[in-house]
Amino acid sequence: MDIYIIPDQTQPEVGQGKTYRTRQSLSLEDLGKTLGILAISTLFGFLLTDLNFVITNVIMIYILGVLVVAMLTGSRWYSLLASGLSVLIFNFFFTYPYFTLFSEPGYVATFLVMFLVAVLGSSLTSRVKRQAVESAQKAYRTEVLLQTSQKLQKAEQESTILAVMATQLNKLLERAVLLYPVDDAGQLGSALEFPTAREDLSPFLTESEQEAARWVWKNNKHAGATTNTFPAAHCLYVAVRGAGGVLAVAGIVMAGKEKPDAFEKNLMIAIIDECGLALEKERLGRAKQKIEQEAKQEALRANLLRAISHDLRTPLTSISGNAGILMENSAVLDEGKKKQLYSTIYDDAMWLFNLVENLLSVTRIENGTMGLKLETELIEEVFQEALDHLDRRASEHVVKVQLEEELLMAPMDARLIVQVIINIVNNAITYTPPGSHILLSARQEPGRLLVTIADDGPGVSDADKGALFTMFYTANNERGDGRRGLGLGLSLCKAIISAHGGIIGVKDNVPKGACFYFTLPTPEVKSCE
Repeated sequence: MDIYIIPDQTQPEVGQGKTYRTRQSLSLEDLGKTLGILAISTLFGFLLTDLNFVITNVIMIYILGVLVVAMLTGSRWYSLLASGLSVLIFNFFFTYPYFTLFSEPGYVATFLVMFLVAVLGSSLTSRVKRQAVESAQKAYRTEVLLQTSQKLQKAEQESTILAVMATQLNKLLERAVLLYPVDDAGQLGSALEFPTAREDLSPFLTESEQEAARWVWKNNKHAGATTNTFPAAHCLYVAVRGAGGVLAVAGIVMAGKEKPDAFEKNLMIAIIDECGLALEKERLGRAKQKIEQEAKQEALRANLLRAISHDLRTPLTSISGNAGILMENSAVLDEGKKKQLYSTIYDDAMWLFNLVENLLSVTRIENGTMGLKLETELIEEVFQEALDHLDRRASEHVVKVQLEEELLMAPMDARLIVQVIINIVNNAITYTPPGSHILLSARQEPGRLLVTIADDGPGVSDADKGALFTMFYTANNERGDGRRGLGLGLSLCKAIISAHGGIIGVKDNVPKGACFYFTLPTPEVKSCE
């Protein structure tokens, strides 16, 4: 089941450097905050004393100061320190005899209660603060993973998926990332660099670093910096796993930066695992597409074999039979009968030649080996080349060429366009009665060259127009020689024109007949004035 999350509005990017840490490390900055807050509390205490407030108000000032310390510092040790120091400062400056410590036993209970209240208050404040940080961490984690999921769903190629993962890791860790993709053959490729800024990553592409990445690829385990395997490496190498093994190796640069905490590491692993699932899905999709393509090609081969099994046998039988008659009865046959047999053998041989030529072209198209060699050609010369290779029965029809301009040119593979024209004109010769007119014309239109081949024969029915360019489809028209076509010629024409970036179609010719047309894109020529 695929889950697609479609937001109703554009979500803001997760801010770079926006991380939530739970480390409780000691720092001079927090110590300065603690002492500063206690000093301010002492000043307020002197102020309240000068204003003749009761001594309990000074105690509340120090308790408030301890709570502020708990809120502004990163470790609970500072709030404990503030609790102890507040008792000592209060005792030293505000209890009689002044400037002495614990000289009056009667204040011991007061000091103890004051200390306990300060400790409990700071503990509760630290707990609330810790819960707020944990909630913020969960929200941040959800936001990052949701954004990663949305971007991975839009990614359609393996390179895009890897780029999304690297970008998210850059934002999360503020570190450069190196990615070693594993190709379809199962080999580790070259590193893809994703720096956080314009930094040189060549020191992290040494042989020792690449050896660590290869070890991760082979063993499907983490290695590099912060681990016990290749600890001298500058990067932490993590395997991007799929169901079938390692799909890529991610290298996170650790040189000169502190080790990621547990939260960052867990989020990093979650992003990498999600990327692994996306890579696995993309590869399965490609494998499925390949299987479908192979099945389609196999079906095409089967259809070709079924289609040509009879159509090849018929002309071959005719050729062998007529050749046998000529060999055995040549002496008793007159010249007219011999010429008729020769013509029949030639027609059948040419039909076989055209059939094999179309079959080879269809095979090249299906295998993707029909490379176009585009050159700017004169359409008049292409027409002439095609007319020189028409069916022998073209002499029974009136074939003309009409051009509105003398210099009509377009980029094309002339060999293939000649084949298109031959197929269409031979169809017109086959399906129209002798004496019919066939007109080849071309004209320039904005951004394209339009070529039309029109005849005044019986035309094409509306039911046949939609499927005429489909492979193995033949119209119901009776051929003059009774030979059934395979339906390859026009489908081949469509494939060739589509490869050129044009369109092909058929329409009624006025007042009667059919008009086949196709277009070839032409670059715009800018005049210099």
